[in-house]
Amino acid sequence: MKKSVIAISGVIMGAFLMAPLSSYAGGTVTGKVTYSGKSDQKEFLFSKFPNPKFCPKNPHKELMDGDKRFLKTIEVAKDGGLKNAVIAVQDIDDKAFVDGYKGTEVVAEFCEFLPFSGVVVAQKPFRVENHDSDPEDPKSVKGVLHNPHSFFVKGASSSTDFNIALAEKGSKLEKPVKFKGGQEKTGSKYRLQCDQHEFMQSFFLPVWNPYYAVAKEDGTFEIKDVPAGKHKILAWHPFAGQMEAEVDVPEGGTAQAKFEVKK
Repeated sequence: MKKSVIAISGVIMGAFLMAPLSSYAGGTVTGKVTYSGKSDQKEFLFSKFPNPKFCPKNPHKELMDGDKRFLKTIEVAKDGGLKNAVIAVQDIDDKAFVDGYKGTEVVAEFCEFLPFSGVVVAQKPFRVENHDSDPEDPKSVKGVLHNPHSFFVKGASSSTDFNIALAEKGSKLEKPVKFKGGQEKTGSKYRLQCDQHEFMQSFFLPVWNPYYAVAKEDGTFEIKDVPAGKHKILAWHPFAGQMEAEVDVPEGGTAQAKFEVKK
């Protein structure tokens, strides 16, 4: 994956609400991730990949223009809100959450991996299901062949975790995410790409507690029930960059976090 050099700055603001006299499990972190640059995308020609007649049937028409397929690497709202950033508390180890995590789910649908961004947990299941078939193509009536290929990524280097073909509609894979020796806490990320259709890509941040969120189209997010106190929070986007800052969460109240990612 091509790596860009960027500068990042952040502002964290604490906004506290008066808490009534009762017991709380923690507080809420709300905020917004913004980006100073513009939206960006990679272009691919359907004609250079298998299923050039089926893949353009994707209902997300903003992803294509004629024979061109776009991978929306960075999506920025009019006010600078950064879509698909993953925000996660970094300084809490929650063994119960890790032990009980059921796994990360991805679907291949109309030649697109969904979701675009999310989270994974070390040693816990990563699942991919193929939803695609093309009744108009004799070779793809039973299924459009997708080949999910996952990578551990750190900086400019990457290594394969699994590489498995899903040839039929309804076919599935399930593999544990095999981070080793605490890799997940030293900057490694997780990426999925289809070896049949390069424009099918998804990106995942490793987490070890339930206090995370994915930014909406306008860059806003909310993380509930965060234990009261000061915490380090990471805002990460697979193409725009990442930053870490500290926020003070009040018991039964709300802390506001503003992440400003500069190009």
